[in-house]
Amino acid sequence: MAQQLRAVKRRIGSVKSTQKITRAMELIASSRIIKAQRRVEAARPYAEQLRNLMSSVQRNAGSIDHPLLKQREGAGRVGMIVITADRGLAGAYNSNVIRAAERDMAGHSDTKLFLSGKKAISYFKFRGYDFSDAWEGYSDQPKIENARKVARAAVEAFSRGDIDEVRLAYTTFQSAIIQRPVVVRLLPASSDDIAAQEDTSARANYVFEPEPEDILSFLLPRYIEGAVLQAMLEAAASEHSARRRAMKAATDNADELIEGLTRVYNQARQAEITTEIMEVIGGAEALSGGGRDAGRGTTVQRATPNAADLTKAGG
Repeated sequence: MAQQLRAVKRRIGSVKSTQKITRAMELIASSRIIKAQRRVEAARPYAEQLRNLMSSVQRNAGSIDHPLLKQREGAGRVGMIVITADRGLAGAYNSNVIRAAERDMAGHSDTKLFLSGKKAISYFKFRGYDFSDAWEGYSDQPKIENARKVARAAVEAFSRGDIDEVRLAYTTFQSAIIQRPVVVRLLPASSDDIAAQEDTSARANYVFEPEPEDILSFLLPRYIEGAVLQAMLEAAASEHSARRRAMKAATDNADELIEGLTRVYNQARQAEITTEIMEVIGGAEALSGGGRDAGRGTTVQRATPNAADLTKAGG
């Protein structure tokens, strides 16, 4: 019984130690969500203005035959950019975006991977996928330099003709509660999508220097970099939100587990105390019963000589 009590007590202490870690991680994730959300909101105006500028250049340039806008026949070779986290303990965050990427990859005959995040790297490496471009160490706080490296690798592979299409798998941040994994196409960039962001206000005629084609050639890679950065920022905010929910659930589960173990410990302790009380009572009764028997024997021994004396006296 004593050994069982010690085991339960050790387990309670272990769960409490783990609960302190999960609660601390929950608080850290909660504080980082606000910063990540602000970075997402701050990056959106830049992307919108870049789209408007590209739309204006394209409208004034007329028909532009740019390699990053040209649709290719077949599009069998696909470059897939997968954005995950560097750490776990975020629930199903990493597995959801990886599954979304794998479902999309199943529809293409050949796929070249561009992996961002340690979880994506370890997952695809363990399953034997061949990839040469991978980056890690910045998933919770991505910067433009990180997005530029990923975007340039994908754009260069597309420009060389190694791939016919570039797709991006990441998790969109809609709110602190809702995050959804999506797969979108980056290249070839759709001129219709660019024109859809056109400003409907009063239009102005521009004189371009250099030519609009040259300006668009400069803006398109910046546009891809901005799209990748926006995806990384939304993925970071989604990661913190998922980690906060997972750690809160772990903390709540630890509370329930501690409560159940404490109940088991108290019941075992009560049973042990009851057993000890019964043993004390049994010992006391045994001592009390032995004393009475010893008293009766002394009385009989004393009564015997008195009876003999009385007999002699009567004779």
